[in-house]
Amino acid sequence: MIRKKDIQVIQKGDPKVVNAWVMYDWANSVYQLTIASTIFPIYYNTVTRHGNDFMVSFFGFRVINTALYSWAIAAAYLIVAVGSPLFSSMADYTGRRKGFMRFFTIIGALGCGMLFFFDANHIELGVISFALGTLGYGGSIVFYNSFLPVIAEPEDQDRISARGYSMGYLGGVILLLFNLLMITKPELFGFSKQSDMPARISFLSVFVWWIGFSSITFRYLPKYVFSKRIQGGRIFVNGYRELQTVFNEVRKSFQLSIYLTGFFFLMMGILTTMFMAATYGEKALGLNESVLIPTVLGIQLVAMFGAWFFARLSGKIGNLKALIISVIVWIVICVYAFTIKGAVGFIVAALFIGLVMGGSQSLARSTYSKMLPDTTTDHTSYFSFYDVMEKLATVAGTFSFGIIEVLTGSMRYSILTIALFFVIGLIFLLLLLRRERSASTC
Repeated sequence: MIRKKDIQVIQKGDPKVVNAWVMYDWANSVYQLTIASTIFPIYYNTVTRHGNDFMVSFFGFRVINTALYSWAIAAAYLIVAVGSPLFSSMADYTGRRKGFMRFFTIIGALGCGMLFFFDANHIELGVISFALGTLGYGGSIVFYNSFLPVIAEPEDQDRISARGYSMGYLGGVILLLFNLLMITKPELFGFSKQSDMPARISFLSVFVWWIGFSSITFRYLPKYVFSKRIQGGRIFVNGYRELQTVFNEVRKSFQLSIYLTGFFFLMMGILTTMFMAATYGEKALGLNESVLIPTVLGIQLVAMFGAWFFARLSGKIGNLKALIISVIVWIVICVYAFTIKGAVGFIVAALFIGLVMGGSQSLARSTYSKMLPDTTTDHTSYFSFYDVMEKLATVAGTFSFGIIEVLTGSMRYSILTIALFFVIGLIFLLLLLRRERSASTC
């Protein structure tokens, strides 16, 4: 039972709380960079490929290695999408949102640590561990995002959101630099050139980093926030009822419903690109880790500037217009990526991806935060819709990417599919912009 005196209401703008919130981006972004974007995809392709044979056996089923990789991501995010509405409602209902966030953090970090044991003889272990890492990352973000409107005033949310993304990119880069040195100069660490131990240790380093720095976040974020049940009650039934109430409110709002639809297709494109970029470079373009890892590292450095740039741009022209500009750039990138043949083209595309990646994600989060009703305290329930859409977009995007490759035999056509996602998202954002202009002239 939670007592009223145990509930701590956050004072908006408290530097300690804000810094602790930002620190979680620093802590968990190493998963996105080391596991999802660079070292693990390259290592996975190496382990699961035998010459020109890209087929692997997964519990007796023969499947293309990269299709299995994309479907593992889809499966993990599907679990998050299905479960997060219940968990989010329970978090608002009991006030224990930090407890749920910690739970998923532990799952994700342990999944990354288990990748240390992944090799050619343990394909199933590797895929399942990767899926668990993805599950933990995606699940913890649901509760992490829900703290933003609680800890910050509306006018500060763009800045704090962008700061979180920038700190995340910086933290990811620092750990990647260490792992990159270990992989490229293994003799400095007592390993041979042929050893796979540096890559496997890099997976273990993500576990240590994620668990270690997230402890700072969990130290300062309050244990109980906005509890609606002090004693008694049927938590599962009431949790779904509250979620249904929020869903009905979203349906009534033209602004929220149109934005979330456009956001869905936008995230299909962005997150699929983030997960599959290194795999595309290694398999479709034949690039090795000496090109791929520094390139992805460059993406993170450019993304720090991109998050800051689009935050400033949104301050001048508004969130929605800035977000639309980023989507247009994404479309151009995808069309260009379809035509590239070698390392130079991949690097050029990657630099532009970095420019819009951080900015578009940061703007998407803060734009939605500003659309929430001023009177609500159901931030976790409202953000569960946002996160469910994001996770379902990841499921649809990565699953489609794998299906297109299986049907066409080429990852290039999957890139064109991503471009289509961005075009559809752009249409909905333009529709919302038109509606806002019409309302302002009335």
